Amino acid sequence: MPAYNLKQLSPVPTAPELIDIVLLRTQRKTPTVIHPGYKISRIRSFYMRKVKFTQQTISERLGAIVGDFPRLDDVHPFHADLMSVLYDRDHYKLALGQLSTCKKLCESVCRDYVRLLKYGDSLYRCKSLKVAALGRMMTLLKRQKAALAYLEEVRKHIGRLPSLDPTARTLLVCGFPNVGKSSFMNKVTRAEVEVQPYAFTTKSLYVGHMDHRYLRWQVIDTPGILDHELERRNVIEMQAITALAHLPCAVLYFVDVSEQCGYTIEQQAGLYHSIRALFSDKQLVVVANKTDVRGLDELAPERRKLLDDMCAAHASNGPDSDQRAPLIEMSNVTETGITDVKNLACELLLSVRVEKRRSAQGGGRVRDKLNRLVVTQPRATHAKTLTSAVPGTQNGDESRVCIPASVLAARRAARLAAKARRAEEAADRDEAALAAAVETGARLEAVDEVRERAKASRRAAHDLVAEATRSGATAPKPATERDLMWLGGGPGVYSADTSREYLGQLRCDDWASDVVPEIMDGKNVLDFVDPDIVARLAQLDREEAETDEALAEAEALEAESALSPAEAALVKAVRDKKKLDRLKSQNKRTNASVLPRNKLRGRQMDYEGGDGGDAMDTDENEDDDDAARRARKAAVKRGRSLTRRRGDASSDVHMSIDGADEEHTTKKARLRSVSRARSGSRPPPRTDRGFKDDKQKAEATKVGRKMQKKINRLARAGEADRKTGPKLLRWRLEGKMSTGTRRSR
Repeated sequence: MPAYNLKQLSPVPTAPELIDIVLLRTQRKTPTVIHPGYKISRIRSFYMRKVKFTQQTISERLGAIVGDFPRLDDVHPFHADLMSVLYDRDHYKLALGQLSTCKKLCESVCRDYVRLLKYGDSLYRCKSLKVAALGRMMTLLKRQKAALAYLEEVRKHIGRLPSLDPTARTLLVCGFPNVGKSSFMNKVTRAEVEVQPYAFTTKSLYVGHMDHRYLRWQVIDTPGILDHELERRNVIEMQAITALAHLPCAVLYFVDVSEQCGYTIEQQAGLYHSIRALFSDKQLVVVANKTDVRGLDELAPERRKLLDDMCAAHASNGPDSDQRAPLIEMSNVTETGITDVKNLACELLLSVRVEKRRSAQGGGRVRDKLNRLVVTQPRATHAKTLTSAVPGTQNGDESRVCIPASVLAARRAARLAAKARRAEEAADRDEAALAAAVETGARLEAVDEVRERAKASRRAAHDLVAEATRSGATAPKPATERDLMWLGGGPGVYSADTSREYLGQLRCDDWASDVVPEIMDGKNVLDFVDPDIVARLAQLDREEAETDEALAEAEALEAESALSPAEAALVKAVRDKKKLDRLKSQNKRTNASVLPRNKLRGRQMDYEGGDGGDAMDTDENEDDDDAARRARKAAVKRGRSLTRRRGDASSDVHMSIDGADEEHTTKKARLRSVSRARSGSRPPPRTDRGFKDDKQKAEATKVGRKMQKKINRLARAGEADRKTGPKLLRWRLEGKMSTGTRRSR
């Protein structure tokens, strides 16, 4: 059975679009230059190629469309019947058959006209035959307009169908309309099915998924079914009937015991008995829903008997239904019984699926597989071998220790290398003693004795090196990380110990491999972390800032105490002026309301020693004169004046240290007032320039608004707002020639 991906069917073009596709591809993929002076065989081949290429393009396109759509005889019976219900099986097959017939007719037209082109005797005759062949093929495509449009609608609808797997573990919910099927599905799955207090809210199949016992389950919500003949059921009801007929699943038949759905229990029991044949090979659970309104114990005896008969009727449905169907109370409002219904249905279906799989395999096959399995037991080695291996072990406890020959050779080589190294060191010491004896002028006998001892040590060292070389002894190399990896089990098994490098400075080497514990001494380490640590740190920062400010103020007070009263007053005036400048700057930056002019002028006059009687009066004593003189001299050295202008548009107030420049200050104020009056005659704003009157400006503003709306609309335009111009016959107007007309080809 071929597998079809119903969600990814290729779009089906309309008949005009298909004609444009075919002719444009023919024009772009085949030669376009031919002349009457060419040989007739070349002219024939030129036009035969065009006809064949057009036919091949049509066959590829139509074949892809027919091949993409599923064949109802090859798909699962559930999908076949569902498509037959939704799309009319005969109409669907007829549309696909028409496209197949059109494909065969185009191939026939191509064969006929290629046969005629073989006998064309001129360029005009061959071109006429080519035009006739392409015209007949395009006429055949135009006749498929209805079939192509129908298949495109089918493709769109198939793409909107739920992704339902007929072979998966499935729970199917069915019953009368408005009995609580969709509400139950929303409770047990992550689906969001629309729920409304009226019938036939669900008009198609909905699929949701859930987990039970670490397995994936799908839950299918079906539309409501009414109790009447099969021929009178509409497309919505037939979807539920198709799912019940073809899907191997556990069925949850919902019964509204409160009768709020508009149907009595007798009518719901009648529907059950009319579709009981569809439950013959399935596991059934009868769900008494809406028990929060009316419980089973509140039902009349005859109505309770109807529910019991429904459960008992399932036992005589078929060979697999040897027990009564369970009856469970449930309420979607209080959520009582929902978990019980889900677990019971899943367990019933799971047990049946497992039993079927066991019976399909058969007992003989299971025994054959068990016979192929061989379980071996290690045999005990000889007692002498065991006792000679490790002292104190019993027979069969532990095997003899076996050291490879390569390891023994490496150990011997290491010992020889160590002896050779010690002999070399002894020879070096003896040679050093010989040199010292010669330099000190020792007796000849002593020098000869030291020389012989040095020669013997050097000879012994050479002998050990030669022996180590003959036995292949080399100095042991340090183990690399690759060697450790292969010793530790190889790639994927070995895990490098990175802590041995950066934790090597601990007091104990065993601590390097420790892991930071989360639980220590039966207590969680994180429980001892103060949750208010961030707030407390912020409080400490604030306290530290306040302490620093207090220290700075104290230092400033100490510095001011060393000043004279005039100097202290001058310092205070400068600080107040800086504070005022900072406040005005902040007001300008934050767009806050500024101080009234009268208050601002009053403060400035206070600084100048006006109404406030500030300490800036320079005529009180000689100390003030000295302080002012020193301040003026320091300002001249820095290249700035102590007279700073503070004012606004209406007044110009000057702050002077000694008050001696009043006449000069008044003159400057008059000049500034005149310059500011002149600056008041500014040119008109740019938006008013170029217009002779207000009427012309209003018209220009209106046109500008219209253009701005158009620009905004174009800026917000998306794919759905595209504007297509007049459709051009690209296959006739485009070609490979750089000059000349293309309409004659």
